Amino acid sequence: MTTNIDRRSFLANAAGALAGAVLLPRAAKSQGAPASPVALSRCTSYGAEVLPALRKMFDQIGGIGSLVKGKTVAIKANMTGDPDIRAGFIPIERMTFTHPDVLGATVHLLSLAGASRIRILESPWKSAEPLEEYMILAGWEPNDFIRASTGAKVEFENTNFLGRGKQYHRFTVPKGGHLFPAYDLNHSYYDCDVFVSIGKMKEHATAGITLAIKNCFGNIPCTIYGDGAPQDEPGLVPRGGRNPIHAGNRQPPKSSPPEKDPASPRDAGYRIPRCIADIVAMRPVDLAIIDGIESMNNGENSGRPENYVKPHLLVAGRNVVCVDAVGAAAMGFDPMADRGHAPFERADSTLRLAEELGVGTRDLKRIEVAGAKIREVAFDFRMSRPNADGTPGGWPDRGAGQRGGRAPGQSAPGRGQGRG
Repeated sequence: MTTNIDRRSFLANAAGALAGAVLLPRAAKSQGAPASPVALSRCTSYGAEVLPALRKMFDQIGGIGSLVKGKTVAIKANMTGDPDIRAGFIPIERMTFTHPDVLGATVHLLSLAGASRIRILESPWKSAEPLEEYMILAGWEPNDFIRASTGAKVEFENTNFLGRGKQYHRFTVPKGGHLFPAYDLNHSYYDCDVFVSIGKMKEHATAGITLAIKNCFGNIPCTIYGDGAPQDEPGLVPRGGRNPIHAGNRQPPKSSPPEKDPASPRDAGYRIPRCIADIVAMRPVDLAIIDGIESMNNGENSGRPENYVKPHLLVAGRNVVCVDAVGAAAMGFDPMADRGHAPFERADSTLRLAEELGVGTRDLKRIEVAGAKIREVAFDFRMSRPNADGTPGGWPDRGAGQRGGRAPGQSAPGRGQGRG
């Protein structure tokens, strides 16, 4: 396999804090985890440019016909936060949500490839309202996704509760899991043949980054893993957010498996990455897509217009860890980094934890990158953060000629890896 990035700068940044005795076992796990090609593309805008870009990328990873033909495909969109949040006059899908153009193009291409049914999933925070209503609140038209299909039946489901199912399905985590040995999820994650995660390329205050893996945190229902869940059995509707996963302040109802070690750290930076790694190990992602055309940096849902950035990127592949590794590198981060190093200053690396469960490798040396070269299209999220006085700290709308001034992961002058 070949890669399109020089990792010497990555290793130089991490070597000072990690002893060789620690690196060796992790490197061995990376070598044993599966690798799969990843397509990387520059995409300058939403609209007409998205569909041909994704079509070419799917071809570059071997096509999707054999994966989806005649199958039921579930797509987990990233729609975290209130849909009416705005940063200035910037719509939420340009900063936080998966953009509807990326979702619609994916629906179209899955249908063209022969999918028989496509179910769009999300679990809006603390809500049991129909997903279609949630989309409308965001200014979207759900019928646009139905019209995007060339024949496949398109459905919508809010997976925050039992929904249209009669019972939850229990997924067991391979190798015993990190946080829980098993999780109970909405039926839609079980009765699909193919599962697609479309994440947004952005930084995250707790987990460091949000890509296709972090997007799956929304798979777990608040009726079981939320603040207001009953003690004995799942609630009928959500009564609170997923704070118990963040803080470990309570266990799920007795009807669901308790966490493995109630004495483990109650730190969100410890718990959230382990939960997400468990989720993608127990319900594998068959196709991962990252919307990095437009986004935000310096956290999530901060509501600050100066954090609006335009990386102009799309990433896609069959292995979610490989895809997120390339996505992280395209953001200017070292996918082999761990806690204490950007972007994981306050959290353990979800990439490493998923790799430990055998999901995939994060080692760029083992990942074949098709299409664009990482070093030529990388958008450094830390360089584009605003300065203390509110002025832009980088180039929020850089063109191709303004990229590649330094290798991803290399510290900028005056900016340390530990900046939070």
